[in-house]
Amino acid sequence: MPIIRSHYNPPFLFKSGHLSTIYSGIIRKVNGLAQQREPLELGDGDFLDLDWSFSAQPSTAVVILLHGLEGNAQRPYITGSAKQFNASGIDACAVNFRGCSGESNRLFRSYHSGATEDLEAVINHILKEKKYATIYLKGFSLGGNLALKYLGEGRSVPKEIKGAVTVSVPCNLHSSLLELLKPKNIMYAKRFKKHLIEKLRAKQLLFPNKISDPDIAKINNLKDFDDIYTSRAHGFKDAIDYYQKSSSLQFINDISTPTLIINAQNDSFLGDQCYPLKEAEQNKSVHFELPLYGGHVGFYHQKNITYTEKRALKFIEELH
Repeated sequence: MPIIRSHYNPPFLFKSGHLSTIYSGIIRKVNGLAQQREPLELGDGDFLDLDWSFSAQPSTAVVILLHGLEGNAQRPYITGSAKQFNASGIDACAVNFRGCSGESNRLFRSYHSGATEDLEAVINHILKEKKYATIYLKGFSLGGNLALKYLGEGRSVPKEIKGAVTVSVPCNLHSSLLELLKPKNIMYAKRFKKHLIEKLRAKQLLFPNKISDPDIAKINNLKDFDDIYTSRAHGFKDAIDYYQKSSSLQFINDISTPTLIINAQNDSFLGDQCYPLKEAEQNKSVHFELPLYGGHVGFYHQKNITYTEKRALKFIEELH
């Protein structure tokens, strides 16, 4: 599809990518959403926690919400999205990836950017156990990469999946990593590393033979974490192998589900290869919007509703 001309034009302060990112991630509050937790047992003996919220009237449509790195289903970008979908008559299933719901998962493995088997398990569960005739996907950052990879990696996508919206997607994981390692992102990178190492130390208590203190001491940055833990725990040779196999960019050409990708030009987490201009132009099912502003999962807008929350609903309405 042709690249979509974006009309997003935030107030002056929020034209700063960093301010937009920080406001959305740390300052923004979303109230008035009631969530109900459902544990989902997985085929490998692990589990996911699903946090459901519902529209005022019974609905035959649901959106599956996928959070980003070290996020969860209570982050404002998830609860804000759920609240807007619920207000529009669509139920929401907010997925907590393995180990992200406040409780450690059972296995040495956890979640990663390409773990589409877990998204597939959620979709199969909804199709088998719930009443929905229509399913939408909405993913943010890592969760956006996961959604795009799921849609394009060659499986038979269920007919109930009618559309997808992805926001701030690191379509090329190595390109994104190189950006995160730059001085401009040191604050974010340190925060991610801190949370990841805290989880790894908890994992070490359960699996002392698989991760050692010297291993953890070698982790100086996010690539080290992926070399020492992510790749080993999930069957990749090393971090580069993980990035190559899990990046969604290579799968976008094969997406046949109507899909919207929104990546801001001032997103400091995204390198040049995270903007799939060529792929979107060559695929009639993929719509790519490239706002000047928005930061990373920011997109501040009026009345505590983000631009991407409004835009996602508009895109879905246009499918019908």
